[in-house]
Order: sequence, then structure tokens, then C-alpha cells
Amino acid sequence: MRIGTAEIYRQVARVEEVQECVAIGQAWDNDVRIVLFVQPRPGVVIDAETVRKIKNTIRANATPRHVPAKVISVPDIPRTRNGKVAEIAVRNAVHGEEIQNLGAIGNPESLEYFRNRPELLG
Repeated sequence: MRIGTAEIYRQVARVEEVQECVAIGQAWDNDVRIVLFVQPRPGVVIDAETVRKIKNTIRANATPRHVPAKVISVPDIPRTRNGKVAEIAVRNAVHGEEIQNLGAIGNPESLEYFRNRPELLG
């Protein structure tokens, strides 16, 4: 069963501490787990309590399958020049794969926030 990211985004939009987010499926232990990267609003730190709030909001308003295994704070979310969140580019960066169509990303430097994250090793 594929989990749609739109439902996750709808729920995270309810969490005032989060400015923007991107969810991907990370290959993990012969399966796929959901990883949610969140960009906090200015002046906000995503702490353990905020992570609980995000997960509880998703669980209460979507399904337990939508709840991410990991919630990781990043300073910026990559977007295409048209303003769309670049999910595939993020997934490729997380998996150490080549980023296709890098020229279409409006803020390509932000992809570095998704590479070699120690939080994704466990």
C-alpha cells in the first residue's frame, strides 16, 4: 500500500511550529519507512515535544501508517523553480543517488541538508 504524502502534508500544516515539510519513503530493512523533514518557522526549534506533536497530529487525523518513523529538522526545503516541493530530489539525495534535472531546482544548495544524515542510519 502506498501512502500519499498529501495527507501527511495536510496534517503537518496544522502544526504551527512547522513552516514547511517534505516526506519521503526511505528504503529500510527490506521495506520502506516514512521520513519527514520539517523546516521550522523562524525562531522555532524542533524539539522532542514538537516531534511528538507532529506525530500525534498525523496519527489522530490520518492513520498510524502515515506517522513517520523519523522527523528531522532542516533549515530549508528544496523546491522547483515553479514552487513545488522537490520530493524526488530529496529522496535521491537521501539514498545517495544522482539528482536528475538539478537545473529545475530553485534552491539546489538545500539538497545538501538531506545527504549523509546520521539520523537515517538507525
